[in-house]
Amino acid sequence: MELEDLIYEERGATAYITINRPKVYNAFRGQTVEEAILAFQRAGWNNNIGSIVFGGSGDKAFCTGGDQSVHDGQYDGRGTTGMPIDELHTIIRDVPKPVIARVQGYAIGGGNVLAFLCDLTIASESAVFGQVGPKMGSVDPGWGTAYLTHVVGEKKAREMWYMCKRYSAQEALEMGLANIVVPDDKLDETIEEWCSELNKRSPTAIAIAKKSINADSEHIRGIGSLGFQALKLYYDSEESQEGVKSFMEKREPDFRKYVK
Repeated sequence: MELEDLIYEERGATAYITINRPKVYNAFRGQTVEEAILAFQRAGWNNNIGSIVFGGSGDKAFCTGGDQSVHDGQYDGRGTTGMPIDELHTIIRDVPKPVIARVQGYAIGGGNVLAFLCDLTIASESAVFGQVGPKMGSVDPGWGTAYLTHVVGEKKAREMWYMCKRYSAQEALEMGLANIVVPDDKLDETIEEWCSELNKRSPTAIAIAKKSINADSEHIRGIGSLGFQALKLYYDSEESQEGVKSFMEKREPDFRKYVK
């Protein structure tokens, strides 16, 4: 694979997929998502791989969601909204390997969704979690909303999406967004230890367990497919585009003036 936005490595029985856009806090564009799908396909169906680590380069962010500089009602790639993020969500769940989110710094917006969609989430003490969609004229109408309810409960999911607050690593741990929080300088060591244990387990047993656990929330796939069609219509509206404009102009958005 020729990758521009990602780094792909195989270290023993573990594949490392790293978003490599630190200048924009590892925000993803259409190309980033396309490359991530290819990387997960490569690692997910390789019998020599027992675990996958998904992370972001640098020390400031795991991922901060969609890159607003390439979003003007339509992102820069293919798919319903110009970015097949729903396909990336799906493949993270579908690959028969445990996927660990390596979270340092910000896991915000679509980055927060990626972190909790992974099978396991290991966070450093400096990690910060949260959603920003309603502040930016956006929303995740599938896994990012409906599945979040499975993870943190309905009341907390509503708080996260409506209020757009930020949460510390310890708060994320307490609400179920993370499995463990470790000192920043112990993050990679802990991930290697967990992967070492995972790579010793029966791959078939883990694959069956993953499918079985996923089955409980699989209906959300259909909700997301329908939701992204609605999201495309929303992105075409002046209300949604106000979020992008205000972000680029570094001002508070005024969504109310577009409500008729």
